Amino acid sequence: MGKLFGTDGVRGIANKDLTPTLTFQLARACGYILSKKKNTEEPYFIIGKDTRISSDMLESAIIAGLCSVGVSSVKMGIIPTPVVSFLTSRTNACGGVMISASHNPYPDNGIKFFNFNGFKLEDKEEEEIETLIEGSDKLPCPTGKGLGKILKDDILELYISSIKKIFGEAHRKVLKGFKLVVDCANGSAFRIAPNVLKDLGAEVIELSVDPDGININEKCGSTHTDSLRNAVIQEKADLGFAFDGDADRVIPVDSYGNIVDGDQMMCIIASYLKSTGRLKNNLVISTVMSNLGFEFALKERDISFLRTKVGDRYVVEEMLKKGSIIGGEQSGHIILLDYNNTGDGLITALMVLKVILHSGKSLSQLASIVTKYPQILINIPVSSKDSFLRDNYLQEFIKREEQFLSDRGRILVRPSGTEPLVRVMVEAMEEVQMKEIAEKIAREIRVRVG
Repeated sequence: MGKLFGTDGVRGIANKDLTPTLTFQLARACGYILSKKKNTEEPYFIIGKDTRISSDMLESAIIAGLCSVGVSSVKMGIIPTPVVSFLTSRTNACGGVMISASHNPYPDNGIKFFNFNGFKLEDKEEEEIETLIEGSDKLPCPTGKGLGKILKDDILELYISSIKKIFGEAHRKVLKGFKLVVDCANGSAFRIAPNVLKDLGAEVIELSVDPDGININEKCGSTHTDSLRNAVIQEKADLGFAFDGDADRVIPVDSYGNIVDGDQMMCIIASYLKSTGRLKNNLVISTVMSNLGFEFALKERDISFLRTKVGDRYVVEEMLKKGSIIGGEQSGHIILLDYNNTGDGLITALMVLKVILHSGKSLSQLASIVTKYPQILINIPVSSKDSFLRDNYLQEFIKREEQFLSDRGRILVRPSGTEPLVRVMVEAMEEVQMKEIAEKIAREIRVRVG
């Protein structure tokens, strides 16, 4: 058996790569390991899922696996990933599970695990789970009263009431006068996001809120923003928000239909936090994918900046080490540790709205503080990601292109953590040069390992 965990849990085609049998084994191993780390007489997990047709099947396997090692489940149904993280950390749960493949197409699905603090598992914990699955299953099999069960608990309001406090206690209709378009990707935010924004007083125009099991992320959501951009312009809305399938990320669109990415949002929020004396350690954490223009904008505002490898859990790990309260990814995963322990699209959206209210500026005006370098990302399907990593010729070829570009830009070539792709990212001051270098590298990769 190969490595099961990628950069964001276990992911694959449901019932082919990610089978009920494997899911059952994952749940047994994870339930056993995490329940031992939180000493409680009645261990339980928070269980959430997105709207994919396969999520019911995998949810059943997860619950069965947990019950078989004496761990109960609070079955939350369709909720965003960050809600699982939040509720796990705010209750006496010993872990949490989210069934979702995020922005991937509907045949895929995935399993994300959270520890009792609501953080994604560390590498060593994932390796421990994999070791248990690969070996003969010697985990306990309790009987009688020792079995786990499904618990009923209406705890969603814990999350909703908490995030509304972003606007303070007198928050009831703070967004009155805002006209917002919200694209929920036919995913897990299709109820909660529009309802929270309406409760706060906004006029909300809803897109992609009719999930049928197979339309999640289909030409909608944070990776397909054309419908949102058009709707914002046609409806003369103040701005719009596009969530992905599990709502741990969000991409806003300003009143002119322009996309505002994660780099811009982090700069907007970090600048606000600094101005109000709340930017802990004056530090923002992002990944190697963040634009150079974002880095320069932070420097202009005397805000420190550190990069990690790609993956929001690596961002969180570095935030905890360095004492930062804000970090994230260009893709719209933003972590605000004052409010949640993982990327949370709805919290990010509310923080953007709070800055707009506080500053009196439009989203377009706020986003203009970042002047982005031209950047291109090419995704190349490959037969083997390992072959790319072992190809010395390719590594030397990429190094020569980096030396040629020098300090006029950046090159980042890496295998995807969730798909059979190699991603080529090039930034440069000159757009023509950027495209030429990216295509040259992509061409060599297609020839050698495509």
